[in-house]
Amino acid sequence: MTATQTITDSRIHRARALVLRRPVLCAAVFCLLSFTGFWIAQRAAQVSMVDLLVYRAEGWTVRNAMDLYDMRATEHNLPNTYPPFAALLFTPLTVMSTGVLRTFGTAVNLVLMVAVAHLSLRLIRLPARVPRPATVLALAAVGVWCEPVWTTLRYGQINLLVTALVLWDLTRRAGHRWAGVGTGIATGIKLTPGLFVVFLGLAGLFLGLRRLRAAGAARRRARSGSGPPPRRFLNDHLRRAAVATAAFVLTVAFSALALPHDSRRFWTEVVFATDRPGDVEGAGNQNLKGALARVLHTPDPGMWWLAAAALIGCVGLATAVAAQLTADSRLPNARAWAALTCAVTALMVSPVSWSHHWVWAVPMVLLLAVEAVRRRTAGWTAWTVVTGLLFCSFMVWYAPHSLPTRVELHQNPAQMLLTAVYPLIGVAFLGVAAYLTARAVRRPWRPWEGIGTLGRQRTGAARRRPERTYARG
Repeated sequence: MTATQTITDSRIHRARALVLRRPVLCAAVFCLLSFTGFWIAQRAAQVSMVDLLVYRAEGWTVRNAMDLYDMRATEHNLPNTYPPFAALLFTPLTVMSTGVLRTFGTAVNLVLMVAVAHLSLRLIRLPARVPRPATVLALAAVGVWCEPVWTTLRYGQINLLVTALVLWDLTRRAGHRWAGVGTGIATGIKLTPGLFVVFLGLAGLFLGLRRLRAAGAARRRARSGSGPPPRRFLNDHLRRAAVATAAFVLTVAFSALALPHDSRRFWTEVVFATDRPGDVEGAGNQNLKGALARVLHTPDPGMWWLAAAALIGCVGLATAVAAQLTADSRLPNARAWAALTCAVTALMVSPVSWSHHWVWAVPMVLLLAVEAVRRRTAGWTAWTVVTGLLFCSFMVWYAPHSLPTRVELHQNPAQMLLTAVYPLIGVAFLGVAAYLTARAVRRPWRPWEGIGTLGRQRTGAARRRPERTYARG
């Protein structure tokens, strides 16, 4: 061994020892360096943050009592596509100059990146080997470089805010009084999170039916003297769905009072104009409708999209609800599978899902990584690595795009494949989630599983005595 190799090995050993002794400090330094490099790279690329400028223009329109949906902003003549409640939230941006606004938008989104990393780790349980703050900072430092997050900051978008609001709700403890408010507000800002309200409502409905069935069986056993009387349980899913619905209704009502004309126009006209955000076939539209438009060489896939969206929507919602109601003993990280299945379903069936809407890639890849570590198989490891690399590849922009001639309508098969990478990832994720959930549901059913304290008492008692078989009905 040469002297140079000895010195190198010694430095590596010292660096490893420092990371083991001070993981949070090392992660903080790593995150700071990553964010600094990201900020420099964005400024070097001269990002326009055009959507942030549109948000400020919406605020100016509200302040000047002008028509919100006749507004056009920036040199690209971009319209407003959000509900009027969002424009009300954007009015504070009008006090900032363009330079200050861009700095503010970048800083807030970087903080939101850390928040999304933290909430993703709350949703997905990790082995307790590394301190949580260190893991959060390391995940944020890496996740900021994936294409959806990069593009979100490039345009000054609000996707990280919407994702953080929904994740905040999903990671609250059962019975939390404010759980559901975040999803309702997110729906008031951007309508697509409304699918989470439907998901929670369906989960609450099926949980209620399951508990009625279990309570009936318990009453029969109690009357026969072979079991305790049934207990009442709070249906937390229905409560969250109700709170989210109430919060959304309040955003609509507040907007109607503050902006009656704009609210009426949005809910009767603008909400149905699915082509208003841009060309459906654009390379950045990473969903079923965009992929089908490019494959069929038409800006209106028509019934093909409706049929595909109905199929994916039904399968995705059914999988999300089933996973939400499955105990972690059957499906590890069941709540995470449910939440991410709902998120991917919303992205797939929405008429427009730009690539920067896929910031859900951060918790998705994290969940796959945790599963790969738990299973320790080559297939799961390869799928996780490939998925992470694809989200960081910027592949959707390799084909010709954004030309006045609508070049995406004339793509060859290779270009179609490049611009369908996120929908393909989504289909694969939904397929695996459906398979894992169906396999977990097919296991022998226990009425008390996943129902709070009683379930833990029953499963604990089952370990201490021989298993008994209970009929379903």
